Amino acid sequence: MRATLFGVPASHPSLAAELMLRHKGVDYRRIDLVTAAHRGLLRALGFPGKTVPAVRLGGAKLQGTKQIALALDALVPSPRLFPADPERRGAVEAAESWGDEVLQPAARRLIWAALKHDRSTAATYLEGAKLGIPTALAARTIAPVAAAARRLNHATDQAARRDLEALPAMVERVDGLIEEGVIGGPEPNAADFQIATSISLLLTMDDVRPLIAGRPAERLARELVPGQPGHMPSVFAR
Repeated sequence: MRATLFGVPASHPSLAAELMLRHKGVDYRRIDLVTAAHRGLLRALGFPGKTVPAVRLGGAKLQGTKQIALALDALVPSPRLFPADPERRGAVEAAESWGDEVLQPAARRLIWAALKHDRSTAATYLEGAKLGIPTALAARTIAPVAAAARRLNHATDQAARRDLEALPAMVERVDGLIEEGVIGGPEPNAADFQIATSISLLLTMDDVRPLIAGRPAERLARELVPGQPGHMPSVFAR
């Protein structure tokens, strides 16, 4: 069975879905859609929602990392993305939900807010993108795309400042989840992929990297996320 993964360039949840497909050994192809325009395109493709990742798998149309992870566990029972033990499963589900609802949007807002101030390295976030057009051409359209994405994600400077203030506590929570064994174990689970990809994206930012460097959260991201694209110079400290 072959899957089709629809994402957007440098999307950390899209990367999480891709890593889960690889982990399960599911053959897939990835198609990247233009950020912001992807909402309408997904509806045109028959998906019920507007968000990526979106996957066609075995006749089903799936959206969101958790829905994709559950479908993959049903299709390929081993290795499991959600533990069989009810207590451990509950802990993984809670961590995955926190990563999806709190950490993931903070990382997204910070990147889009930063691009308002410095687009000199925007093309680095397009490395490996499957847009069907040259990266150099796509990079020329980054200004209107980034502006639309900032509006959709409420990525204002004020929101970025709040996220930066909250980030140390978020990293502490990731370290705590690793210490508790909820994530960071020998067999990665759905929460591992959800959280590691957000941390990996944050590590591309010079403003944020010092908050994560040398910590268990960084080791998790480096181990699970190979070839993370992107580099954002310091912009918020200016």
